[in-house]
Amino acid sequence: MDTNEVEQDQPSTTPREDAGAVIALKRRTIDTLLIGIGVVATVVLVIAGALLTWGNRFSSNYVSDELSSQNITFPSAEGLTAEGRTDLLSHAGNRLDTGKEAQAYASYINGHLAKVAGGATFADLGGPERAAKAATKAAVDAAAPQADIDALQAEADAISDQRNTLFKGETLRGLLLSAYAWSTVGQIAGWAALGAFLAAAVMAILVVLGLVHHRRTAVPGPY
Repeated sequence: MDTNEVEQDQPSTTPREDAGAVIALKRRTIDTLLIGIGVVATVVLVIAGALLTWGNRFSSNYVSDELSSQNITFPSAEGLTAEGRTDLLSHAGNRLDTGKEAQAYASYINGHLAKVAGGATFADLGGPERAAKAATKAAVDAAAPQADIDALQAEADAISDQRNTLFKGETLRGLLLSAYAWSTVGQIAGWAALGAFLAAAVMAILVVLGLVHHRRTAVPGPY
């Protein structure tokens, strides 16, 4: 066998020129990158915690100030018991100035509104009010007896009074529930702020530990 043929059959041990280059990152380079990310994350979490704390305080103060300015006070324990609202006895005689109290007083108002027109709402009475007024006008135009006109007018006035009462009650109830919603948002912001500060503290500890490790593994020369 020809020697040249044997040499051609043997696999080449020379590395291929098109093999991909392997990029190696030194441990200190990775540590430096992670420390930088940790510092940025700590700063972001502290800023987020500060903003959430501000939101919590703003919401709490705003709701308290607005509710206190209304000078709303819960009925006495005797009054609430007489109305069958024993579920509100813990608020008896209190001045309304918190979100939870706003929610409770909205429930108290709703109990009264349910008795105004048999459970009907302001919107529900729109049709009956228009019909009663139309019937009164038709009676006047037809020169009906005055007694009939007076009866129709009294019915229309009664429905209008009910609608006015419901409108005021529903509006106040809606405002109180909005105050309760804002106070709840403020509480959530406070919890989120606490979580952000705790996460920032943990991240700061990890950064310090990373710096200590980075210092211990310091070696001369370029990275």
